Amino acid sequence: MAEIIQRDGTWAFDGDTVRITPGLHRSVPLFRQTYGEVAVPLAAVSGIVLEPERRRGRLRLRLREGADPLLQATCGRLPDAADPYRLTVDADRTGVAEYVVEEIRRALLLDRVPKESVKAYLLPGPPVPVSVRTSDGTVSFDGTRIRIDWADTSERVKRATGPRIITMGDLVQVEWLPPTGHEDGSLRFVTRETVFSKLPPEKDPYALDLWGGARRNLLTAIVAAAVTARLPHPSTRAASRNGELPSRAPVPPPASDHHDVLLRRLRELGRLHHDGVLTDEEFARAKAVVLRGF
Repeated sequence: MAEIIQRDGTWAFDGDTVRITPGLHRSVPLFRQTYGEVAVPLAAVSGIVLEPERRRGRLRLRLREGADPLLQATCGRLPDAADPYRLTVDADRTGVAEYVVEEIRRALLLDRVPKESVKAYLLPGPPVPVSVRTSDGTVSFDGTRIRIDWADTSERVKRATGPRIITMGDLVQVEWLPPTGHEDGSLRFVTRETVFSKLPPEKDPYALDLWGGARRNLLTAIVAAAVTARLPHPSTRAASRNGELPSRAPVPPPASDHHDVLLRRLRELGRLHHDGVLTDEEFARAKAVVLRGF
């Protein structure tokens, strides 16, 4: 057993699994504490490095592409401090960190674990049900459907449509962007009907606009990962060698369907405008965005 215990967390390797447990110290980000313990099978690991610094170093576990739903959902956009595969190492524990690195590297070599991408998730993703309250509303996922309940601060166009429920059968993919600096983030659920929609997150009834408290809004990545883990693996979305299209690929619908979707969206906007939910300016802007998307 190779193990290193730090204020930032604990990593333990038994020859088959790297078990990562976040620390309980207040300096450990809320995201990592909420995400909890992660058990990484050796087959999902592509490498490990120790990055030395003046006063402390960092252990980084690198996973094979496509192995982890969290990394797939966040696309490398998680802040360093929130990365569960990163551990801050005190200077006096560098020797222990080097031993952990050597043990994992030796096991990768002996087991001949390839570095290539995988065609199925090797980590299960977050357990469900999961629910996160954000600045734009509360998003919940029970394993089969997603529900969004809008906050009082949400745009009127969203509140007017009521709670949004999305089934996994209608979902194509999840798009997640964290709030950074002065830029808002977003959690968007792309369905078969909305795959060509270009509405901004604050107007899109299938998206949460993440503004305000970045610390809590970052937790939406857990929902994104839980949903991603239950969608077809990205490798299945690529066209097969015989030219067949995958079942959930966002391919353009037939012209008649395309036209029907456009009309439905314009009618919905028209009703919201007629009922006074949208101002003239908001209606004109939303209509222009929808037409551009088509």
